[in-house]
Amino acid sequence: MPRLTPPHFGGAGPRARTGGAGRGSGGQARSDRLGFGVPVNAHPLVAPAEWAELARPGTPLHWVVLNVAGGPGTRPDPLYTEAVARLRESGVPVLGHLDAALGARSFGALVSEASHYLDWYRLDGFYLDRAPTERAALSESRRVTTTLRALLAGDEGEGGHGDGGGSGGAGEGHIVLGHGTHPYPGYAEIADQLVTFCGPWTRYRWSEAPEWTAAYPPERFAHLVHGIPRSHLVTAMRIARWQGAATVCFTDRTDRDGADPWEGLPGYWDESVRTVRKQPPPSI
Repeated sequence: MPRLTPPHFGGAGPRARTGGAGRGSGGQARSDRLGFGVPVNAHPLVAPAEWAELARPGTPLHWVVLNVAGGPGTRPDPLYTEAVARLRESGVPVLGHLDAALGARSFGALVSEASHYLDWYRLDGFYLDRAPTERAALSESRRVTTTLRALLAGDEGEGGHGDGGGSGGAGEGHIVLGHGTHPYPGYAEIADQLVTFCGPWTRYRWSEAPEWTAAYPPERFAHLVHGIPRSHLVTAMRIARWQGAATVCFTDRTDRDGADPWEGLPGYWDESVRTVRKQPPPSI
C-alpha cells in the first residue's frame, strides 16, 4: 500500500496569493479544485487536433506550457502564435517554457528568452523547468522570478513587455517552478506554484508530501506523472488530492527509449477531463 500524506486542503498558506496569481489572465478563477496543467511539446503542425482540444471551452485547464524549442526559439512561429491566441481566447493561461538547468542557466539568458516569449507570443506567465531545489540557490531564483514578474507587468524599468499597466509586484503573471521534487520550503514564497513531483507512476504511487506543504493551499502545487495505466487514473487523482496538489498532468505516455512523455495528450484525455469535472471540491 502506498504511504500517503493525509488531506490538508482546508488550510490557507502563509502567503496565499490573490490578484494575478490567484486568477489566470484568461479570467479563470484559481481554487483548490483539481485541474490540468499541460506541457505541450508537439508543434501545432504535427498535432493540430491536440492543440484544438486544449482550446475547447470548458476544459478544466489551469495552464498550458508553450515550449517551442526548449525556449522561445530563434524567431516567432506564426503557427504557435495562432495556437496561443486560440487558447487565450478560451480563457486558458499560457506559460512560456524556460529551462533553468538546475540553476546553471545565467540570469541574462533566462530574461532574454522571457522577453522573446512576450514579444512574440504575448504570454501570461512562465514555467521554469528544472528549477533548482537547494536553499543556496533561493536568492538567485528570487531575483529571476522578481524580474519575470516585472516583465509581465510591463515595468519600464525592466525593459517591460506585456500589456502595460501594473506595478511589477508579486501579483503579476503566473510563475511556476518546475522542480520535479519537493524543494527547500522557501521556494513557495517566490512563485505561484511549485511542481513537486515529475516522474513515473511507479514512483508516484508510493510518494508522500513533507509536512511543510500543509501550510499552503492545494493551488500552490502541481504534479506531472507519466506512465499511468488507464485503470489507475482515478487512484492517481486521489493521490494528488490527498497530497494537496490542485494542478495535475497525468498521461499514459512513457519515457521509454528516450521518448518525451509530454509530446502529446494521453490516450485517455477525454476520460480524464470527464473524471475531473465530476470530482467534488477537496473540502467536501
